[in-house]
Amino acid sequence: MEDGELVLHGRIMPASNATFVGEVDGTQVVYKPIAGERPLWDFPDGSLAFREVASHLVSAASGWDVVPLTVLREGPHGLGMVQLWKEPDPDQEAVTIVPEGATPAGFLHVFDGVDQHDRPISLVHEDSVALRRMAVLDVLVNNADRKGGHVLEMTGGHRHGVDHGVTFHAEPKLRTVLWGWAGEPLAADELDGIDRVLAAVAGTLGEGLEHLVTEREVEGLRRRAERLRAAAVFPQPRGDWPAIPWPPF
Repeated sequence: MEDGELVLHGRIMPASNATFVGEVDGTQVVYKPIAGERPLWDFPDGSLAFREVASHLVSAASGWDVVPLTVLREGPHGLGMVQLWKEPDPDQEAVTIVPEGATPAGFLHVFDGVDQHDRPISLVHEDSVALRRMAVLDVLVNNADRKGGHVLEMTGGHRHGVDHGVTFHAEPKLRTVLWGWAGEPLAADELDGIDRVLAAVAGTLGEGLEHLVTEREVEGLRRRAERLRAAAVFPQPRGDWPAIPWPPF
């Protein structure tokens, strides 16, 4: 991943930033060069790849393997992030749209709306341990863009999260489709994961993050983790920031 030759096979066209599929020594990867990042009004230019790597480091510290292995390295279009490709199971949907009021068993309701044909619909997501962990991680890294399409449903029930370029902002930015547990108590294993992140931030994780995001943003991670640990419940949407990313998929 870090040193092998990166060979590109194609570009993922729907992506908002330049995103390529390739391989490193036979291992399939995703490559997002910094040169292909679109400027954002609230995040510094050229910082999204660093934030993707930082999100992986926090995921690794939690012990939950939410974010696939992600590294910062040179590629055919310059410095960028390279992430291990994860192929989702096409027969699974962790986040989906259903007719209004038709939340399936094992799913949680998030919000109601209308589709392109003005039909009433509901956005729902599964109630699973793997997705709960992703929701906790999103709070820790302050994910401003957890769309349904950023959840990869793996065979066997594991869930990977991808596209973490807009994370770690020092101001509250959480926007997610995973609001189904808002206000509910955190489970013991979720509290343990937060404790692991807090311990790591005080050591090698904190040192590693300082090369990827600002000192203020590392401090923001620590403060969010401490507040979440003390509250021991999933947060609820705030009124001063859009709670759902648009589009939600």
